[in-house]
Amino acid sequence: MTVSTYVCRYCRQHSDPAASSCPRCGAPIDVRDMVSRSGWEQQPAIRDMARIQFGQSHLQIEGSQVPVADFALAGDEWIYFSHHVLLWADATARLSNSSLAGGWNRMLAGMPLIMMEARGPGHVALSDNHAGDVIALPLESGQEMWVREHRFLAATGNINYQWEQSTVWFVTGSGNERETHYPLGMYGDRFVAAGSAGLLLLHSPGDTFVRDLGPGETILVQPSALVYRDLNVQTHLHIEYPRAQPFQWRTSFSMRNVWLRLIGPGRVAVQSVFTRPENAEPITGYSYATRQSW
Repeated sequence: MTVSTYVCRYCRQHSDPAASSCPRCGAPIDVRDMVSRSGWEQQPAIRDMARIQFGQSHLQIEGSQVPVADFALAGDEWIYFSHHVLLWADATARLSNSSLAGGWNRMLAGMPLIMMEARGPGHVALSDNHAGDVIALPLESGQEMWVREHRFLAATGNINYQWEQSTVWFVTGSGNERETHYPLGMYGDRFVAAGSAGLLLLHSPGDTFVRDLGPGETILVQPSALVYRDLNVQTHLHIEYPRAQPFQWRTSFSMRNVWLRLIGPGRVAVQSVFTRPENAEPITGYSYATRQSW
């Protein structure tokens, strides 16, 4: 019997089973499962020259180490992105500053990031400056996704954006030495497809792993490893203090682990490249968190 439909394991959209890659997210069709014993599934990198369709336009992924997203915009269709990821654009593509309803006030390495938009017809090429994966997330009308700060690459014009202050933080020191740390970043980005389906493009340094959490299922991950999650997934800090140490006075200082607890149901994705939270000083305050000493 001929299979007429194929549901992509990575974007959860119906695809053509005869194609070499999913036309919605670029993932290879029928790729061998790569699932760890803990339940994480490695998302395959989008192949060089894979083509992804959205509306009347399409994009082509070029390269594998630091992939380039080459958009071919048709008619008056448009995308928006941060200025620092722009590589080149056709003379026919119309570039301008973008004024998003959710506002945009973002810094990277001490420099402000400017949101831009590009309208067709014409080609626009974008790329981040880290080796890793480009992740294509097709969003159906009304579907929302939370994305960690600085993982956003581009989105089609029919995807609305707003930012929110991070609710995950902890404090070290006191008085003039008091400092608030945001292991997920100070802000989080929320995207929703309004009116019609759209495409959200992210960049994930290193390899990317995805997992579907069941209702009430929990996992612990390094905070800076999180790439995106469904809005149904709840998050809070989990702090561990190992007791079996040769010098007990160090337990509340450097001998601790700061985790992010994720609670299902919903889909989550993590990257293999991450930075552990700072741990040189004792934690004197934090947002809602669970604690464990062992």
